[in-house]
Amino acid sequence: MKITIGEIARQSGVSTGTVSRVINGKPTVAVDTRATVLAVMKKLGYEPDPVARELSRRTKHTLGIWVGAGENRLSPYFNVIWRALLREMQSHATQFVELPVDITPVRRRMDAVLMFHCADIDQRLATLWRRGVPGALIGHHPGVSCVAPDDIGGGRLAAAKLLSLGHRDLLHLTVADEHQWAVDRAAGFTASLAENVGGSLAPVILRGGGSVLGGYRLMRDAWQRGHRPTGIFCATDEMAVGALGALADLGVAVPTQVSVLGFDGLVDLYPGLASVAQDIPAIAHEAVTLALGAIDRDAVRHTIVPVKILEGATLGPAPRKG
Repeated sequence: MKITIGEIARQSGVSTGTVSRVINGKPTVAVDTRATVLAVMKKLGYEPDPVARELSRRTKHTLGIWVGAGENRLSPYFNVIWRALLREMQSHATQFVELPVDITPVRRRMDAVLMFHCADIDQRLATLWRRGVPGALIGHHPGVSCVAPDDIGGGRLAAAKLLSLGHRDLLHLTVADEHQWAVDRAAGFTASLAENVGGSLAPVILRGGGSVLGGYRLMRDAWQRGHRPTGIFCATDEMAVGALGALADLGVAVPTQVSVLGFDGLVDLYPGLASVAQDIPAIAHEAVTLALGAIDRDAVRHTIVPVKILEGATLGPAPRKG
């Protein structure tokens, strides 16, 4: 009896697309999944067709990259992750095309679309599905394969770090829009504070623009209204840089009087900035893997990538009172 990749997929508990990628030596398969498929192939005595495998290896896929509104394209974070995505796509010999905000008139053939999370993500996904184009997402959504940093865990790390340095007067600067990543970072931060110190310690949370200017305005206005935190956690590194600028203009010494901790790990944005760092190469790798897997109609998968504290010169012990 001829062994088919469908039978291999059934016994391996994966899609036929995953089996195909294992057979063709594609790197976009998890190590344990690859081992399982190879073990089933060996058990069944499966020998791939060398001609078909060579043809498959020559196939180039085209990914559409859908960024969203214009301001996303200008942010330092986007520039960093864009470069990581380019390297990842080049390593897979994958072609790409950057898509406009309105994809409706686009007629170019795409095998899949990789999107960044945005306010109208449901509408975007509906547009793709109507056109029969599979997709993957950098962000959060239950209906599509997606990858994101551990935003809740990152908020927890931020709280734990500031608490370990003795800070109890805390301020969290975040964005006005209800982005899931911002909600999760704030949730992790406040939950960790409640668990470690109790309900008596609740940070002041202020919302504004997620840019450098947004962080500057929030910090300046907070200080002028009488808020005197010793520890500040910003939802993005850009906001942290803005907060540092405002503190400098106000004559507040960092980190002697105030410690500032960002989120993203953009080391080139502000040398010495302490941050909750994302593993951007890992996010880019998984994003491209998910997008290519969507072409083969792999099962929806949600991947959370760990984060870590990046120590920096903007963190210090809480000043003594009195």
